[in-house]
Amino acid sequence: MEHESTSAITVDGLRVVRGGAVVLDGLSLSVAAARVTGLLGPSGSGKSTLLRSLVGVQRVAGGTITVLGEPAGSAQLRPRVGYVTQAPSVYADLSVRENLRYFVRVLDSPRRRIDDVIETVGLAPLAGRVVGRLSGGQRARVSLASALLGEPELVVLDEPTVGLDPVLRRDLWDTFHRLAERGTALLVSSHVMDEAERCHELLLLREGRLLAAGTPAELRARTGAQRLDDVFLRLIEAAA
Repeated sequence: MEHESTSAITVDGLRVVRGGAVVLDGLSLSVAAARVTGLLGPSGSGKSTLLRSLVGVQRVAGGTITVLGEPAGSAQLRPRVGYVTQAPSVYADLSVRENLRYFVRVLDSPRRRIDDVIETVGLAPLAGRVVGRLSGGQRARVSLASALLGEPELVVLDEPTVGLDPVLRRDLWDTFHRLAERGTALLVSSHVMDEAERCHELLLLREGRLLAAGTPAELRARTGAQRLDDVFLRLIEAAA
């Protein structure tokens, strides 16, 4: 595991129980700073529960989570961490710009950030449009824009590309990489294995346990497989 000085997130022995069922069982992992880390795994593997734990909105039964040097959920982390949920967390009856004006006040961020984030997510031509009239991919970009208003050091995204067409998916991943180049750490969950190719680092989760962690090249070398779908299958077979 990486030393905390080079990690945006360090998780040690995390255990989460929901409805009497163990969802995460002694999970330990780290997420590098200024990198795009993919959290990959099938539906039901515990990805969303892990992300909620990292941002401090999930009750945990054991273990520790350190985010940017602070305990997960600390008040000091609120302006430093952006969180994008699966469902767009914006107001459908407001325009793109009106949504961002509202969130700027909530976050106490400078108003100049509105134009910055609109440009970052490529929504300048749609800034005056009511969010309810936007496509699903455009609404996802509004949610991302709102999460970026505070210039976070870490952005956590829960399946942000679900239901998007290939062009919009590509554009979002290009945005993620531009943010990482500026020094932002990104943790992006997905159950689509071809998105793993777009990540610097991968965390492969199954049934609440970490199967493997590393770069795509490292995981290929470890398993002898070339396609990342096959990498995942070989890791599952090895763990059985």
